[in-house]
Amino acid sequence: MKILVVGGGGREHALVWKLAQSPRRPALFCAPGNAGTEQLATNVPIPANDLDGLLDFARTGRIDLTIVGPEDPLCAGLVDRFEAAGLRAFGPFAAAARLEGDKAFAKQLMKSAGVPTAEARIFSPSEQERAVRTRVPSVDERDVPPRLTRAFDLARDYVATREGPLVVKAAGLAKGKGVFVCDDPAEALLVLERLMVDRVLGPAGETVVVEERLQGPEISLLALVDGRTIYCLEAAADYKRLLDGDRGPNTGGMGAYSPAPALTDALHRQVEAEVLVPIVDALRRDGVIYRGVLYAGLMLTPGGPKVLEFNCRFGDPETQPLLMRLRTDLLDLIEATLDGRLDRITLEWDEAAAVCVVFASAGYPDSSRAGVPIAGLEAETGPDAVVFHGATRRDGPRVLTAGGRALSVTARGATRAQARTRAYDAVARISFEGMHYRRDIAAGDGP
Repeated sequence: MKILVVGGGGREHALVWKLAQSPRRPALFCAPGNAGTEQLATNVPIPANDLDGLLDFARTGRIDLTIVGPEDPLCAGLVDRFEAAGLRAFGPFAAAARLEGDKAFAKQLMKSAGVPTAEARIFSPSEQERAVRTRVPSVDERDVPPRLTRAFDLARDYVATREGPLVVKAAGLAKGKGVFVCDDPAEALLVLERLMVDRVLGPAGETVVVEERLQGPEISLLALVDGRTIYCLEAAADYKRLLDGDRGPNTGGMGAYSPAPALTDALHRQVEAEVLVPIVDALRRDGVIYRGVLYAGLMLTPGGPKVLEFNCRFGDPETQPLLMRLRTDLLDLIEATLDGRLDRITLEWDEAAAVCVVFASAGYPDSSRAGVPIAGLEAETGPDAVVFHGATRRDGPRVLTAGGRALSVTARGATRAQARTRAYDAVARISFEGMHYRRDIAAGDGP
C-alpha cells in the first residue's frame, strides 16, 4: 500500500512516524517533507499548496491513500480534487474546511447552531471596497494602498465603546498568527489598524472578528468524523503564546501535553453534545458532510466550555503527544473514517502522559531565520523521547533550519512530570544559533 502525507511540519513527521509502525507496512511518501520524514518516507519535492503537482504525483505514482496535514490545501479544495479524480484522500472537503478558513463563517455558524462561544462582532469590507483592493492602481495611487474605510471605521468605533480586554482575529488563514489577545481597547485599535489598514496579513485580515476575552484553562479536543459518527480523541493542552508565562504574541504552538485532566469525563461529554454534534449537524443541514479531523479549541470558563476556534485537521503540536500515546493503528483509524466505519472502531491509549516542547528559529513568529545548522540531533534520547522535525532540511551530513518552528521534542512518562523531565532532558542535547523554546511547558498543575 502506498500512502502520501502532504505537508512538511512536525505534525507530518509525527503522522509518518505513526504510520510507519502499522503492521501493514505501507510505503510512505511525504510532500514536501523535511529532514525527519526522510528517515521513514520518501520525500517528494512538491509544496503542500501545489494542488496540481500533488494530484499528478498521486496519479502517476499510484498512491492508494493521501493524508492532508496542513489547512491551506484543505481549504483550497485538495480533497475535492482527489475525490473527483477517483483518489482516496483523508480530510474535509473545502466547504467543511471553511470552519477553519473563515472565522467569520465559523462564528456565524456557531451562533445559528447554539454552540457556546465568545460574544463577537464581525467587520467585513463591502464588495465595492474589495474591488478597489483587487484592481490595478493608477500611477498616482501606487504608493498609497486603498483603505477598507467603512469596515475599519465601524470596527474602530465599536472597539472604542468597549471596556476591558478583547480578542481580535483575522478571519482568514494566517498560520496560527491571526489571533491577537489584547489587554485593553487601545491595544485592540492598534491591531485593527495593522490588519485592516497596513494589511500585515494581506487578504486574511480584511475581515476581522472582535470578541470578548474569555478566561479559563485552554484545551484542545480533536475528533474523527466520518459523516455520521463522531469519535473523540483524548484531550490535549496547547501553549499558543511565544514566551514563558503565556506572554508575547500568538504562534502556531510552542508546546503541548496529553492527557489534559481539566477536561473531565463530564465536560468531555458536554463538549461532544453541545459543540461537536451541533456543528456537524448544522453543516449537514446546509448540505455539507464533514469527514476528517474536527479540532475544537476550547476555553473552560466559569460558565462552562466555550469554543475559541475550530480547525479542520490534526493540530500541531497537539498531534505529537497524542500519537505518542495512541496504541491503535493510525492507518486503521483513517480508513475507518473514510469508509464510514468509526462506529466499529475502538481506540486504545497508553496510560502514560506525553509532553512536547517546540524549538523556534530566531525572529519567530514575525520572521524566521533559515539555513542555521542544528547540533545534537544524533544524541541518544532513549526509547521514550522522539525529536520530530518541522522546518528543517538536510544539506549533506548537516541538518539546517528551514523556517519558524524547527523541531518538536516529545517524550512519554508514567506521569506528566516524568514526561516533562524526559522532554527537557532531550531538549538540552540540541542547540542552534538563535533558537528559542519555552521552559514552562507542562509545568505545575496546569489545565
